Amino acid sequence: MSRICALTGKRPTTGNNVSHSNRKTKRRFLPNLFTKTFIDPRTGKKFRAKISTSALRTITKNSKKLLELAIKVVR
Repeated sequence: MSRICALTGKRPTTGNNVSHSNRKTKRRFLPNLFTKTFIDPRTGKKFRAKISTSALRTITKNSKKLLELAIKVVR
């Protein structure tokens, strides 16, 4: 599976490792993803989604509105 957030669309970006002597080599910056199990409050069904920690914080902050939106997007 790819390392992409199901809600925000965050994906790996590229950059450089920079040594003390200022030599640069390519590297990937990976998003901080978790596999989260959501439960639909209406049907009681469970489903999983890979979401970033920032999306998880936003969902927990505004739980009712965004949980319904997350369920629609992930399905």
